[in-house]
Amino acid sequence: MPDQHKSHATTGRAAVRELLKREGPISADSAAERLAITAMAVRQHLYAMEADGEATYAAEARPRGRPVKLWRATRAADSHFADSHSSLATDLIVQMKKAFGEEGVDRLLKLRNAELEKTYRAKMDRAPSLRAKLDALARIRSAEGYMADVRRDPETGQWLFVENHCPICSAARLCTGLCREELALFNRVLGKNIRVERVSHILAGAGRCAYRVTET
Repeated sequence: MPDQHKSHATTGRAAVRELLKREGPISADSAAERLAITAMAVRQHLYAMEADGEATYAAEARPRGRPVKLWRATRAADSHFADSHSSLATDLIVQMKKAFGEEGVDRLLKLRNAELEKTYRAKMDRAPSLRAKLDALARIRSAEGYMADVRRDPETGQWLFVENHCPICSAARLCTGLCREELALFNRVLGKNIRVERVSHILAGAGRCAYRVTET
């Protein structure tokens, strides 16, 4: 029985952790509603994650009552998500810079993105609408570990393409060209009359990367 209880606790914490990555900052009550479990159970997981350094919160004042704790995942929680062999990637980038210089690395990134573009287009070009293309792109990127989804910007009503996790974050810190080429790739595969603009960036300290997508 103790092992079974531990298994359920681990599974529940994993669900809370993923929700923080996708939706955070979020309150315990909202998380409980999304996960269909009790707020008490969510708080137990949150405080355990806080003790492990995997979650933190900011108190937000409300017109009535006490401030609400809005929880988000920390970088320490990233170890539970895909990292795409970060040690190998970072080592290779360092060696490529030594061997080929910055310009050589940029050429390699463009060649890589050209191959990615072919793969993405094969799965996206037949999509009948911008939303369908974004959904297809989210599926592709989620399979690669980015935990991607598509949302509406509540202020402008425009589409937001969101990546809640970066499985190549360590490599991207060493090679900013990865992020630059990623943005260029999104612009190409979504079409000539579509503009993609990065509005939130994990490397700049944000909790997720987000891209505003507009038809021009």
